[in-house]
Amino acid sequence: QVQLVESGGGLVQAGDSLRLSCAASGRTFDCNVIGWFRQVPEKAREFVGALSWTASGGNAYYGDSLLGRLTISRDSGKNAVDLQMDSLKPEDTGVYYCALGAYGSSPSDASSYTYWGLGTPVTVSS
Repeated sequence: QVQLVESGGGLVQAGDSLRLSCAASGRTFDCNVIGWFRQVPEKAREFVGALSWTASGGNAYYGDSLLGRLTISRDSGKNAVDLQMDSLKPEDTGVYYCALGAYGSSPSDASSYTYWGLGTPVTVSS
């Protein structure tokens, strides 16, 4: 059983920063990528960023929506991936989901992920 729990969402003002965290637990040994997606009503989930890792290192992937305002990092001790978002804009508002994928998953493709968290809402006021 795999569980993903997102945290850190909330209400902020435009220009503020927010740090989201995704903690994974359970049988995650065959997974090596955590991705973040956001969703607003009546739209498909949008790729925000992802982090993959192997024994020799990791790779970060960034979507276009927060490019230049986003940093993804991993806390291997906590089996968590954090999303640092800066200079937030009202259009960054949405529910942010993290997902866990097995080896070989395509980081930006939501359909390639196996496990999903319940999401954490982010609201950016103008």
